[in-house]
Amino acid sequence: MTSDILAPPGQQGGLLRSKLSNWRLALLVAAFAFVAAATLLPAQLSFWVCGAAVALVALSAVANAWGRHTGGLLVAPAIGILVVMNIFPLLWSLGLSFYAYQSNRQTMRFVGLKNYVETLTSATVWDRLTTTALFVVLTVSAQMIVGFLLAMLFSKQFPLRRYLLILVLTPMMLSFVAVGAFFRYYYDPTFGFVSQVVGALTGESFVLISTRAGAIGAIVFADAWMWSPFVMLLVLAGLVSVPKYLYEAASIDRVSAWRRFWSITFPYIRGLLMLALLFRTIEAFKLFDVVFILTEGGQKTETITLYVYRQAIQFNKTSEAAAISYILLFTVIVLTNLYLYLANRRSVQEV
Repeated sequence: MTSDILAPPGQQGGLLRSKLSNWRLALLVAAFAFVAAATLLPAQLSFWVCGAAVALVALSAVANAWGRHTGGLLVAPAIGILVVMNIFPLLWSLGLSFYAYQSNRQTMRFVGLKNYVETLTSATVWDRLTTTALFVVLTVSAQMIVGFLLAMLFSKQFPLRRYLLILVLTPMMLSFVAVGAFFRYYYDPTFGFVSQVVGALTGESFVLISTRAGAIGAIVFADAWMWSPFVMLLVLAGLVSVPKYLYEAASIDRVSAWRRFWSITFPYIRGLLMLALLFRTIEAFKLFDVVFILTEGGQKTETITLYVYRQAIQFNKTSEAAAISYILLFTVIVLTNLYLYLANRRSVQEV
C-alpha cells in the first residue's frame, strides 16, 4: 500500500488499473453480492447492491481490455445497450420469479422455488399448456401443408404469377391486430361472411365460435392464413435452387413424378422445411393476439401466453407470471435443442 502511494503518478495509474482489471475477482464478488442481496437485504437496498455489483464487473472488464483489446472496447457501447435493453430485463424477471411480488404492491418477499412448484402442480396451468400444445400441432401442421402446396404452385411459371404471389404474401405483412380484427368481422354471427353463407344454405343462424371446436378451427384458420406464406417463401427458395438438368435427366429416364419429387426435390427443401417447422413451432407457443381478439380465451381456447397476460396484467401476480414464462422459455429451448440435435445427427449420417 505504501509503495503504491509513493510510486510516481504514471505508475500509480498502472497499479490502479492492474487492480481494477482483475475481472475474475470482480465476477466472484458480484456473484456473492447477488446471492447475499437477494436473500438477506430488503428489496430496495438489494436493487442498488446488485446494480453496484454489475457496475464493478463492467468497470473491471473495461480496465482489463484497455490497451489490449481495442476491438472489444469499440463494440462495448453496443453490448452495453444490449445488456440494458434485453439481458437485464430478462435477468430481472428471472429474479422476480423467486419472490412473492405483485405489481400493485411495493413489498417483496423471497420465497425460493415456491412459484415454480405451485405452477408445475397447478391443474389450470397444465390445462392451458395442453390447449397451447393443441394449437401448436394444428396451426403448424396447417401452415406447413398449405405453405408447401403454395410453394409447389408458385415454383411453376404461369400468367399473372408475380401479382398473385404479391397477393398471397400480403397477410404476412399485416399486423396481428389487423388480422384478428379482420377475422373477428369475418366470423361475426350477424353480418360475417361465414354466417351469411351457412345461413343461406341451412336457413338458420350460425355462430362459428359458439363451440370449442369451432373456436379452435377459427383461430387455426386465421393463424394459418397469416403465416402459411412464410413457409411458402422458405420452401420456394429451395425449389428454385434445384438444378434443372436433374429434372431433364429424370424425364429422359422416364422417372415417375413421385420418384422425381422424393429423389430430387425433397433433398433440396428438407432443410428449409425443418427450419420453417422450428420457427413456426416457436412462434406458435407464443400465440396470443389472434386468440385474444377472436375469443378472449373463451370456449376453452385460452393459451398459456394469454394466461400469463391475465396473471401479470389483470391480477397483478407478477412473480407467478414470471415463473410460468420461464417454464415456457425452458420448454422452447428444449424443443429447439432437440431439433438441432436431430438435424446435426442427420447431417452426420449423410456425410
